[in-house]
Amino acid sequence: MVTGYHNSNYIVPLGWTLALLLRTMPFRARVKCRTPLQAAEVAPRIWPKEAELLEVVTRHLKEVPRCLFEFDDWSMHAYRAGRPLTEVDEHELNTGELMAKLADFFARTVSVPESELPPRPEGWPEDGDSDGFLAWLIGFTEERVHRANRHRFDALFEAVGIRPHAMTEFQKRAPRLLRRPFCLLHTDVHRANIVVDRREIAVIDWELALFGDPLHDLATHLVRMEYDKEQQLEMRRLWAEAMVAAGRPELTAGLESDLPVYLDFEYAQSVFPDVMRAAMALPAQALDDDFEVAAAWVCRALRRAAEPLKLERAPDRRQVEAALRDWHADASRRDAVMGLPVPDAERAGPGALADGGL
Repeated sequence: MVTGYHNSNYIVPLGWTLALLLRTMPFRARVKCRTPLQAAEVAPRIWPKEAELLEVVTRHLKEVPRCLFEFDDWSMHAYRAGRPLTEVDEHELNTGELMAKLADFFARTVSVPESELPPRPEGWPEDGDSDGFLAWLIGFTEERVHRANRHRFDALFEAVGIRPHAMTEFQKRAPRLLRRPFCLLHTDVHRANIVVDRREIAVIDWELALFGDPLHDLATHLVRMEYDKEQQLEMRRLWAEAMVAAGRPELTAGLESDLPVYLDFEYAQSVFPDVMRAAMALPAQALDDDFEVAAAWVCRALRRAAEPLKLERAPDRRQVEAALRDWHADASRRDAVMGLPVPDAERAGPGALADGGL
């Protein structure tokens, strides 16, 4: 079993009968069964039924595993052979080759026809309204992530310097964006969602997909992949070249001026789930090492959000650790907070929250 932020995934072998019904080989055939977790909402989902989206995506991106069946509280997906990128080293797939393959992935994703996608929610920004799209993302973060959890994490947010109206102020400062055509976005392309098999890749887990400004997809990828500065520049170049080669040069409009805005948003919005999950990762009988690791996570999130959110004070490691201890000691608050799962694999250290907690 592999537990992520949004689902528990079970890889199981298929029996003869079911394998034949699914028209697949009964020998060594496997499927992935997914059960959604009862988690606090920290990322938007505009298409509640991932199966409907995957039906479209898999027609155009053949490497993406299809959804075989969707039930009320679980779903069955085709199993994609390979290993997550987190388990693959540079000798098997170097970063340059990987980035080229990812640029091709993004180009093929934006080419999925809008007419085939499921309907968007009522009130969704009109095609090309990049300002409206960013405003929607900011509003979701403020209303559904920050304010919705403020009463449970208020003391911790305040102690680490996150103001009550931080995201509202961010929106007021955000510059105007150029208009760009909307397209399908994955929004969560990081190492754990990239499966590698014999040097070929497949991007899985489409539950957080959106329809909007393509620069948002590039920004979330650049942040969550933990590229260094040179790699970020190279990925931006490859992404732009792939869009032009795919006949979509209009998607690169404003790349230099507007991508930094989406990068700032990614750093800003990530601070809320990162702080909450760092706190919830603490076991009931937390030891000094547990608090040190959690404090490292929070400090990293605060450093990245400091400029976008104009945080007035940056607490040091000891201050953050003291804030976490105070929050953790309040058993009534801790016991009241439910549904913020922290996967075992995410307890390893500060780099564990590289995907921004989404």
